[in-house]
Amino acid sequence: IRDAAHIFGASFLRKFCKFKLLCKEANNSKYVAHVKKLLYRRMLFGTSDERFFLGTFYYNDKQGNIILQDAVKYRSTRRSAPSPMEQRVLCLILIPYSCRKTGHVDSSINELLYLRSLREQKS
Repeated sequence: IRDAAHIFGASFLRKFCKFKLLCKEANNSKYVAHVKKLLYRRMLFGTSDERFFLGTFYYNDKQGNIILQDAVKYRSTRRSAPSPMEQRVLCLILIPYSCRKTGHVDSSINELLYLRSLREQKS
């Protein structure tokens, strides 16, 4: 468990979760538990070249690169095209840390309410 935070990347959770953790060190067991909860969750990432990837979170290395499985790539096409978005089904995709612009985790209503209550407690 001590090395799990290094495997998943310490910056990943801070950037893409909707709440902030109070952990001061990367190998805190609470932090690792929260990162592990993100495994196999549906996530949407936007990249700096205007593409979006929707897939299941599979892996995050210590450099911050993300691997999604069962991913779909969405890309805007020209306005003259009949469909505004082009999509391509991908098996595994590695999204480099340097290209990531946005990230969202698919959450249930109960999870969103829980996160909101955490923010209100910290205020």
